[in-house]
Amino acid sequence: MQDYKTLIGWQKAHAFVKEVYQISNGFPSHEMYGLTSQLRRASVSIPTNIAEGSARGSNTDFARFIQIALGSAAESEYLLLLAHELGYYDLNEHQRLISQIEEVKKILNGFLKKLKTVNT
Repeated sequence: MQDYKTLIGWQKAHAFVKEVYQISNGFPSHEMYGLTSQLRRASVSIPTNIAEGSARGSNTDFARFIQIALGSAAESEYLLLLAHELGYYDLNEHQRLISQIEEVKKILNGFLKKLKTVNT
């Protein structure tokens, strides 16, 4: 078990979530229980699964939670695309958020590969 707060992937994912919350505050009120809620849940799932996985007893379990975090990252990326195409936030913000989530995915993919090689 390791302290999840020391993991770069968790730190970047946590920063991403805070950005998502700030951006989604400006989404239309009629999206509060739709796109806003879904995007927030998906983005929060990323660092949450990293934290939970880090407390598991094995690298195999941790890897499974990293895979779940990666799925949530992909979901977040799509929801950001949709929100941008619907005009809910501007291109500069979109490019910044997409850059952040791509970095998170890259870090998690590398970490997943490392966890899998430790298990073989």
